[in-house]
Amino acid sequence: MSLALVTAAELAAAPSRFDAVIDVRSPAEFAEDHLPGAINWPVLDDEQRRIVGTLYKQVSALEARKLGAALAARNIASHIERELRDKPREWQPLVYCWRGGQRSGSLGWFLSQIGFRCAQLGGGYKAWRALVREDLQTLPRRCRYRVLCGRTGSGKTRLLQALALEGAQVLDLEGLAKHRGSVLGSVPGQSQPSQKRFDSLVWRSLKGFDPQRPVFVESESRKIGALRVPEALIQTMREHGQCIDIELDAAARSRLLLQDYAHFSDDAEAFCSLLDGLVELRGRDMVEAWQAQARSGDWAQVFSSLMRQHYDPLYERSLRQSYPQLAEAERLHLADAEAATLRNEARRLLT
Repeated sequence: MSLALVTAAELAAAPSRFDAVIDVRSPAEFAEDHLPGAINWPVLDDEQRRIVGTLYKQVSALEARKLGAALAARNIASHIERELRDKPREWQPLVYCWRGGQRSGSLGWFLSQIGFRCAQLGGGYKAWRALVREDLQTLPRRCRYRVLCGRTGSGKTRLLQALALEGAQVLDLEGLAKHRGSVLGSVPGQSQPSQKRFDSLVWRSLKGFDPQRPVFVESESRKIGALRVPEALIQTMREHGQCIDIELDAAARSRLLLQDYAHFSDDAEAFCSLLDGLVELRGRDMVEAWQAQARSGDWAQVFSSLMRQHYDPLYERSLRQSYPQLAEAERLHLADAEAATLRNEARRLLT
C-alpha cells in the first residue's frame, strides 16, 4: 500500500481529516515548532541524528545511511509496539519530517504495510512553515480588532482574560509569547517559544477566528521580549484597530504591578540586573536609585517611580505615534482591577 501525498494547503483546509498527525523529527526539532496537534515519534533522536550527520560529513553518505537505517528501524519498531496496540484498522495517520523524505517515508511505509491508510505531508515541515509565513501576510487583515490601550499596570491583560471568559474572541499575544512585553516581562519558570513556534501559535489563533466578530487584543510593540509580532498584524491593528483607552488610578496601578511582579521580592538582584537595560534610556543615576530601593525592599516606591519616570512617558510617546486614532478612542475607567469589576466591564464591552 503506497502513501498518499497531502499538501500543506490541503491539510490546513481540513485539519481534522486525520486521526493523528505524527512528527517523526527529533525531539529538538519538534520542540522548536510543529504542526497543530502533532505528536512526536522520532525516527532518530537528537543524539542519533547528530551521529548520523557527522558520519555523513566525515566518512560517507553510504556509511551514514547504513547506520541511520539500523537506528531508524529499531526506533520505528519501538513506536509500533508502544503506540499501535489499540489502533483499529480504520485509524488514519499523517506523517511528516523536515522535507517529506526518508524519515517520514520510513515510518509511513511500515504503517501502510500493517494495513493503515497512512498519508505523508508533501514537502514536510518546510512546506508547512512556508504556508504559515505566507498566511501571516494576509490572515491578520481578515479580522476587525478592538485594541486595548492603556498605561502599564492599567489592567489590560486581566481585562483581556475576562473577555475570554465571557466568550469574546481574544488574541493574547503576550500569553502566546510567554512574556509581558517590558524589560521586566519574563515569566517566572517559563522560557519564550522559538520565533517559528510563536508564528505558528499566532497563525492557529487567527485561523480559528470568525471574521464577522471582533477580536480583542492588547496594543503591543513590534517585539514581545525576543519575539517579533507578524508585521501584517501590527500594521492592521495600528491602521484599522478600534482603540479602547483603559484608565486606572495610580494607586490601583501600583498595587497591580506589585502583584504581577511579586516574584522579584525573592530575587532583588535579578530585578536590578534587568534594570541595567534601562541605563541608556533613563541614565545611570536614576537606575541606581531604583536598584537601591529594590535592594532595601521598598517595592511600592520602586514601581511607583518606574510608572512615573519610565513607563508613562514611554507609553505617551509610543502609543500616540502608533495609534493616532487613540484620541477618539472609547474611554474605559476602571474602579479597580478586581475580577468582578473586570468581568462586568467585559460583559458591557460585549453588549
